[in-house]
Amino acid sequence: MAGKDNVCMSQKELKRLHVLHKVAEGSLTQVEAAEMISLSVRQMRRIVKRITTEGDKGIQHRSRGRRSNRKTPKTLVERVMQLYQEKYQGFGPTLTTEKLSELDGIEVSRESVRTWLMVSGQWQKRRKGRKHRNWRERKGHYGEMLQLDGSLHDWFEGRRDKCVLMAYIDDATDRIYCRFYEYEGTIPAMDSFKRYIRKYSIPMSIYMDKHTTYKSPAAPTIEEELNGTTPLSEFGRALAELEVEIIHAHSPQAKGRIERLFNTLQDRLVKEMTLVVLRNNLTLLALN
Repeated sequence: MAGKDNVCMSQKELKRLHVLHKVAEGSLTQVEAAEMISLSVRQMRRIVKRITTEGDKGIQHRSRGRRSNRKTPKTLVERVMQLYQEKYQGFGPTLTTEKLSELDGIEVSRESVRTWLMVSGQWQKRRKGRKHRNWRERKGHYGEMLQLDGSLHDWFEGRRDKCVLMAYIDDATDRIYCRFYEYEGTIPAMDSFKRYIRKYSIPMSIYMDKHTTYKSPAAPTIEEELNGTTPLSEFGRALAELEVEIIHAHSPQAKGRIERLFNTLQDRLVKEMTLVVLRNNLTLLALN
């Protein structure tokens, strides 16, 4: 019994073939079929003619099974691999490509060299590990640096509206100063800092985030650009007049001590409120 030839087709080609069969049956015109499968009438006539003479396999693209015209010759690949083993062993794809062009006059793309080396097992992609962030050393003396931040939180457990805790912590000694305000802004920052310096003296520098209270969002003026300075917020201008160095953190992790302080205070508040509730319950039980 004679066997039948198998014809491999893509989903797109199968769809086209189904429509062309409808044309052959007379249920569709070539113009309707061309519009249905997004072809020109001229292309449709050419494909119909090809299927009439070759059968269903005429729907296949002519380049299927043929070597790509853009494919690198096998002899060139073998030559590059030979040169790599003889002269460039251990080089990465980029450096190998540069040396092939400079010393051997062979022009190939870096990605081609990368692919050939990986397929042959002579090179593999290495992921660069992230450099571990080092802890910043504490300042050596009291007053060298303060960390400042504000935290909006339900500090009074629903007994009043949320408010901001303006907190200062000395970088060297962990001495803490805190005060509650309605919001985090210029007036609370000014007031809390004034109270701090009255009690503990003026620090040499303050480490804080880029909140608009502490860092002006304005674009620098021409004069500031010429002088190499940046715009200052009202609070920043006051610090500058007191000759306090302003340092802005680029991430919350950078001012980790004061961030951990807020977490500690919140946890302590929850524990104290729990103890108060337990004491009240015990008192009620004793009275009953």
